[in-house]
Amino acid sequence: MAFPYMEAVVGFMILVYFFETYLDLRQHAALKLTTLPKTLVGVISQEKFEKSRAYSLDKSHFNFVHELVTILLDSAILFYGILPWFWKKSGSFVVLAGFNEENEILHTLAFLAGVMIWSQITDLPFSLYSTFVIEARHGFNKQTIWLFFRDLFKGICLSILLGPPIVSAIILIVQKGGPYLAIYLWAFMFVLSLVMMTLYPVFIAPLFNKFTPLPEGELREKIEKLASSLKFPLKKLFVVDGSTRSSHSNAYMYGFFKNKRIVLYDTLIQQCKDDVEIVAVIAHELGHWKLNHTMYSFIAVQILTFLQFGGYTLVRNSTDLFRSFGFDTQPVLIGLIIFQHTVIPIQHLVSLGLNLVSRSFEFQADAFAKKLGYGSALRAGLVKLQEENLSSMNTDPWYSAYHYSHPPLVERLAAIDESDKKAD
Repeated sequence: MAFPYMEAVVGFMILVYFFETYLDLRQHAALKLTTLPKTLVGVISQEKFEKSRAYSLDKSHFNFVHELVTILLDSAILFYGILPWFWKKSGSFVVLAGFNEENEILHTLAFLAGVMIWSQITDLPFSLYSTFVIEARHGFNKQTIWLFFRDLFKGICLSILLGPPIVSAIILIVQKGGPYLAIYLWAFMFVLSLVMMTLYPVFIAPLFNKFTPLPEGELREKIEKLASSLKFPLKKLFVVDGSTRSSHSNAYMYGFFKNKRIVLYDTLIQQCKDDVEIVAVIAHELGHWKLNHTMYSFIAVQILTFLQFGGYTLVRNSTDLFRSFGFDTQPVLIGLIIFQHTVIPIQHLVSLGLNLVSRSFEFQADAFAKKLGYGSALRAGLVKLQEENLSSMNTDPWYSAYHYSHPPLVERLAAIDESDKKAD
């Protein structure tokens, strides 16, 4: 008797849902606490704490509903054979369009078009509610309904433009890859990731936001001086109009080798009145570069990607696996989808491990900025970002360890203060 792969996958998905809901309940209880953590008493104003608490509880309630609907839909799609049914229907559509159903590339593209339409229909109500009710209620949403749908339309157009050639290439590689399939797939995805990392900030991101050079002034001089002192190859320094969509703030850097760029959200500049606080945040980001965190993360992703493709090559010809999910044939894309579902247990463990590594990197970057003399400014900047973004002040340790790639503010401030005590 064949192993019931599909039933096992659905069962594990439900177990994960119950486990994550338990963590959500723990976090919800933490968010309901009416007092600040001791570390933040006198640091965060009571007004900001109450606003943060209300915002976090709203998002928590929303998350319970969203996750319940998601698990019900995902389980039903697998358990009731909707996936193979939809695959057959997409083949019929290919025939109606006058093409050959046996052409796997056309069949797959028709299938993905239907999946995209379905995902847009099911996700749209949640996206609208999150943006125009929750974010708007707490003063974050700045975009109009027109801008929302314009961004949505642009995203769909990009998927239509970029998706077919990428999917076609993957199918051809799998069909002709032979014993070196995992290497070919990994090499293709490696090159694709480099191309997208190059094209996205230059051609795609400007479709959604406006990037302008940071004006001449003290802030620009301080950032350039810091970058120069660390021999960071800063080529361009941009401000992005994040305020057109949200009042959340951020900063990031990107680029290869000697062509690095730093991007500041205009909301970050508006919120941090003291330039030194912004420079301290940049010092933290440069710490990631100086300590090779970006390179380590990239290498880890490449290793995990190769291992995933290696696992896929081992199971792609398993007739029992496909039949368990209701398929008589073994399409490339369906094989990838099924494989992703079967390795869910491993993915969750890997995700937890990556979170722990990422959190350690954040502490190291904080310490790096502090060594540069930005300890007090970084502390003030982190508090300012926490306040202005209304981030959760009270966090459950289990929930945090499982979900957060960045340590909570309480832990980061404690680490900065601890280094001060050791210095004394």
